[in-house]
Amino acid sequence: MLLVEDLKKAFRQPDGDWLKILDIARFAVGPAEQLVLMGKSGSGKTTFLHAIAGITRPDSGKIVIDGYDIVRLPEAGRDRFRADKIGYVFQTFNLLPAFTALENVLLGMTFATGRPSRERALHLLERVGLKHRLTHKPSMLSVGEQQRVSVARALANKPKLLLADEPTANVDPKNQQAVIDLIRATCQEESVALVLVTHAPEVAKQFPRAEMLEEINRVK
Repeated sequence: MLLVEDLKKAFRQPDGDWLKILDIARFAVGPAEQLVLMGKSGSGKTTFLHAIAGITRPDSGKIVIDGYDIVRLPEAGRDRFRADKIGYVFQTFNLLPAFTALENVLLGMTFATGRPSRERALHLLERVGLKHRLTHKPSMLSVGEQQRVSVARALANKPKLLLADEPTANVDPKNQQAVIDLIRATCQEESVALVLVTHAPEVAKQFPRAEMLEEINRVK
């Protein structure tokens, strides 16, 4: 489902020197597999997810998702591929404040090749427990509810891969487990592969597979 090989990424610093972030020989995720990716703050976890999602272009290497090497695609092609094949759950939700929960999910569908499906948007929002919040804008929703909308939006286009970047970081402790359970259960029902970044050992131990970025990243 996902295969990363010889991936390298560095950023130029203000003094002109290059700061190496990623040097990963191989990383693979099977169809519908669920795993967590852990690592220290600043170790490159978000950069790695952004590379997989096609948001950041690596300096070299390959990232094959569902048979396509997205590194070879132009920026517009990566954007289209991401909309069709990849769901992304951000720490900060990234919901549009002027739109309702239902509209946020529907808008997420407009970037893909298929037509937006109101029926699927309604199904997903009901699946995440927000049937009674369809017309509520983000400011009218709790933090936990906003994250649930972002999960529904990420799954709207039936992706092959869901990337979740510390999805409980801004959720209050009493709702954190509910968010993890929701993401895992929905991915299982939809046969979506899941890579979830976390720094919490109590979250990692719930997954059948956990990887430490420091162990697969040759940049020390």
